[in-house]
Amino acid sequence: MKEKSIVGDLINFRGLVYSPMNESGVVFLFGKVITDLNMYIEEIKTGFPDCIGRRFTGKGWEKVSIEFEYKSSNFRDHGHNPENCDVIVCWEHDWPECPTEVIELRERIKELPSEPPQRPGVTAEEQKCSLEEHLEKVPPKVRSLFDRFNKEVKTLSDEIWSKVGANGLTYYCPERVFIYLNFQKQGLRLTLFTRGQEIRGIRKGAWTRGGAKWGRVHIKQDDNLESALQAAKQSYQLIKQAVKQNESTGWFAGLEEEDQEDDDEPGEPAN
Repeated sequence: MKEKSIVGDLINFRGLVYSPMNESGVVFLFGKVITDLNMYIEEIKTGFPDCIGRRFTGKGWEKVSIEFEYKSSNFRDHGHNPENCDVIVCWEHDWPECPTEVIELRERIKELPSEPPQRPGVTAEEQKCSLEEHLEKVPPKVRSLFDRFNKEVKTLSDEIWSKVGANGLTYYCPERVFIYLNFQKQGLRLTLFTRGQEIRGIRKGAWTRGGAKWGRVHIKQDDNLESALQAAKQSYQLIKQAVKQNESTGWFAGLEEEDQEDDDEPGEPAN
């Protein structure tokens, strides 16, 4: 009898056509995104935990023990001890009370770029950018605003670090992005994590699809800088809370029920 082929949902992500349906699929997909998660692997082993890796924290590379599961609740069902594991990597996070950090790949890949498979010998041209190249394209006033913002935002915590990309900089908390900085001709555009809460001076994400937990502010002159730094400080505090609660923080993450209730009766904007 011919075996039936049953697959997951269509994702077409970096050569993986369908979503994982088991732990092996999770391991394969994790290998596709490991550099996006600012990690590298030292050891894949038998027994618990499955993997030993390192994750960049801003200070250096922190050792992390990793367990792979299809669903986060499988960790509990398998009787693993949370004290001996730093991170659960899974496809679906279905265990809200989980005491261990969870990386839910189903949500994370929504934030990441994906190129379709190419014929051998045909590759997309890699776009290499440096901070110097970005700064060469903007007026001196914008460079000055950036230098001051970049210096001050990293004084909020010694674990904050940044990475240069094609469109600007991303700032990490250190595990996840909480600020996207884009260079513009007249200033800087910051897209900050808000957790769906009000932050003074921050416009919510109605300007584009998604972004329920994100907002924007522009820095065009010196007077804008201090308020933007205050917003960045609050954004950093909110992303730390979200990470601690294992919340989704990506661009397409929806608001949790308690956040939606707060939005029904908004309070005064936060200072």
